[in-house]
Amino acid sequence: MLFDKVKAFVVQLDGASAGAEPVFSGGQAVAGRVLLELAGPARVGSLKLRARGRAHVHWTESRSAGSSTAYTQSYSERVEVVSHRATLLAPDTGETTTLPPGRHEFPFSFQLPPTLVTSFEGKHGSVRYCIKATLHRPWVPARRARKVFTVIEPVDINTPALLAPQAGALEKVARSWYSSRGLVSLSAKIDRKGYTPGEVIPVFAEIDNGSTRPVLPRAAVVQTQTFMARGARKQKRAVVASLSGEPVGPGRRALWQGRALRIPPVGPSILHCRVLHVDYSLKVCVDIPGTSKLLLELPLVIGTIPLHPFGSRSSSVGSRASFLLDWGLGALPERPEAPPEYSEVVAGGEVAATGQSPFPPLQDADVNLEGPFFAYIQEFRYRPPPLYSEEDPNPPSEAMRPRSMTC
Repeated sequence: MLFDKVKAFVVQLDGASAGAEPVFSGGQAVAGRVLLELAGPARVGSLKLRARGRAHVHWTESRSAGSSTAYTQSYSERVEVVSHRATLLAPDTGETTTLPPGRHEFPFSFQLPPTLVTSFEGKHGSVRYCIKATLHRPWVPARRARKVFTVIEPVDINTPALLAPQAGALEKVARSWYSSRGLVSLSAKIDRKGYTPGEVIPVFAEIDNGSTRPVLPRAAVVQTQTFMARGARKQKRAVVASLSGEPVGPGRRALWQGRALRIPPVGPSILHCRVLHVDYSLKVCVDIPGTSKLLLELPLVIGTIPLHPFGSRSSSVGSRASFLLDWGLGALPERPEAPPEYSEVVAGGEVAATGQSPFPPLQDADVNLEGPFFAYIQEFRYRPPPLYSEEDPNPPSEAMRPRSMTC
């Protein structure tokens, strides 16, 4: 049979090596070849190639139309971000051409649009990129080969907006059976909004317990997936990193002087897609017995390009000195830790070409920060940043009198 004459039919990308597949970003060229191996002469009608990138969301919700009538409402939306077609083989004359037995290679290349969306796999949506080759032959079914490729859109945290400190303050009256038991206040700060995987977030917080019972402070980095279709929204949240403090007794005050919260290898923020977003936040909460918890949320952006060794990094270190003085800490604690190399953060291994994004979907996590916390690894690869180390060129004097803590 002619069908049996095809021994191999695969799509390969240039730049692939043992255990690793290439990763692309907007504006780059995707090049590769379609490999066709024949056991004998075969007539071929055409060989066509199609590259596609698509963001797709879908979910259902139960609705009630009356006391005894219920139905399911479906929400779905998709956006094409890449679409490319090419014909790699077509006969000059006639309807078919005969290929001899052996190995045949058909190269291809195409340019990606300048702006794309990072590959993503979530509970109610995904962003997937793939290349599909179709071999048409007379009197036999078409043969298809599919290759998934990964896109990571750069997110540079070296911008004024992402280098700005984030702060907030809240307070709550602790009550029990309609009687007041005192005021609990929380204020928290972080030195900037943008971080990269593997970095440590130093959390500065003040917890003032004016109640009659101990309270427990905690903090967590939370990922929020937002899916949008037909004017509706669906959200899914998961905790990716967390820490717990020590209980604060009645009438006492506690300070977090840069408690370390390390960011695991998670996917970057997705902020500019019409049908889905991936956002991060730092949530600092205080558990108050007998009262709903006090919850403060500070926005985060997880990027792919860490702090530069010069320029913005120096200004960040200088602003950190002022930041610490504002919180009454007097001087910089320890030498600032440089962002890690991506090779240290992200484990090696081959990206599976199974139609799935390299970012596995996050499982459900308790949004109110109850129970155990989970860190879900989402692997991705990016060009490692340069190594560097530096100190603040103008450290604050130890003789400077620290100011009182304010929010």
